[in-house]
Amino acid sequence: MNNREDERAVVDRFLLEQIETVPHLEALLLLWTRRPRAWFVDEMAKALFLTPEATRDILDNLARKRLIVSEGEAGSYRYQPDQHNDRHLSQVDSAYRHELVHITRLIHSKPPAAVREFAKAFRLKKERE
Repeated sequence: MNNREDERAVVDRFLLEQIETVPHLEALLLLWTRRPRAWFVDEMAKALFLTPEATRDILDNLARKRLIVSEGEAGSYRYQPDQHNDRHLSQVDSAYRHELVHITRLIHSKPPAAVREFAKAFRLKKERE
């Protein structure tokens, strides 16, 4: 593999493991590219053209994955600098700008989260046996 193929594999793996939908990716990239700025749910909802409820679900999901942090009672979210994630997000951001079709197809090709969780439960049970 050459360097470009290595980078693409890293980006693909990150997207498959961490990103549920294109709006999840866009929210994460907005927070990352505008760091250290914190975003309120309503601001992010307008930027993503989503409802505040859907946006809060997305941001909470990213926070549970420790990709961003919730500012608690302030109701805002921000990117938490992380050397490992910074490197990946730099590559993801570049790929999203230059390979939009590939990235969106990859994300859309994933089974829904509920299906993945159901399958994961069986893998965990089998590993315990």
